[in-house]
Amino acid sequence: MAGNYIRFDWAMKRLLRNKANFSVLEGFLTTLLGEKITIQKLLESESNQEDEFDKYNRVDMLAENSKGELILIEVQNNNEYAYFQRMLFGVSKLVTEYINRGEGYENVRKVYSVNIVYFSLGSGKDTVYHGKTEFRGIHEGDVLELTPFQRQTFKVDTVSQLYPEYYILKVNDFNQVAKSPLEEWIYYLNTGDIPADATAPGLEEVRERLKLDRMSKDELKAYYRHLDNIVILRDNIFTERAEGRAEGRAEGLEEGRAEGRAEGLEEGRAEGRAKGLEEGRAQGLEKGRAEGAEEAKKEIARTMKSLHVPADVIARSTGLSEEEIRTL
Repeated sequence: MAGNYIRFDWAMKRLLRNKANFSVLEGFLTTLLGEKITIQKLLESESNQEDEFDKYNRVDMLAENSKGELILIEVQNNNEYAYFQRMLFGVSKLVTEYINRGEGYENVRKVYSVNIVYFSLGSGKDTVYHGKTEFRGIHEGDVLELTPFQRQTFKVDTVSQLYPEYYILKVNDFNQVAKSPLEEWIYYLNTGDIPADATAPGLEEVRERLKLDRMSKDELKAYYRHLDNIVILRDNIFTERAEGRAEGRAEGLEEGRAEGRAEGLEEGRAEGRAKGLEEGRAQGLEKGRAEGAEEAKKEIARTMKSLHVPADVIARSTGLSEEEIRTL
């Protein structure tokens, strides 16, 4: 069981759409955006997956705040190499769909794209990234600013406030003690637990409303199936990676043996070389398969361990010893 509270993605599907639970989302967004957020209403979001068995395990929610701004929150469990482009596509659709034909451009909505990802997106050391648009002079290096009239008309201070903003939370990469309200939220998103001394807005509401023991027996069964689907999904991803590494080792061995064969030809050791290359290739492939299989077991064990599955269960599922599991 992953923690004492319902996972955020499941809550988004089943619980947080209730107006009585808006305070959970409001607390999360207030902590992330650094300003008081009040959700006025939820809007239809085309890509939300309602089927609990959806193998892609993706869920999103579109909210409108008290200032008429749009906030798209998406949780993504599976690896998607073109996720950056999909973020752009989702925001672009909102910009164009939420303005009526014939309206002036001053009515374009401000959009926030909040992406909670449970896979390794891009290459970076941080767990939270913020992207916004600004215009900087090529020659002078200055940032293009609004005129006083534009500031008064649009009620913003900078050009970037008119454009969409993106937030990416790579929650799987968080493995430290939570020292700030945002880190307290990331800790919950990652583990399903809340630090005992957490004070971040919204987490008290999580404690009250998202407890596992508040779910009915049928709800719990469906929720655990959801967790199982996530584990299977991650196992598939790890297995694919392990197989890819094994294939890479095999290809590397083949290339290395080919170079050795060319050198052997020059030395005139044709017969001995052919036999040695064949044996070396067979040994290398066998070693590569064994290493790949072992690594796949460890990746699966790490995933189950992060979901707080007991060590003896992990051992039976993977064939690893409990001692090996404790050292992961």
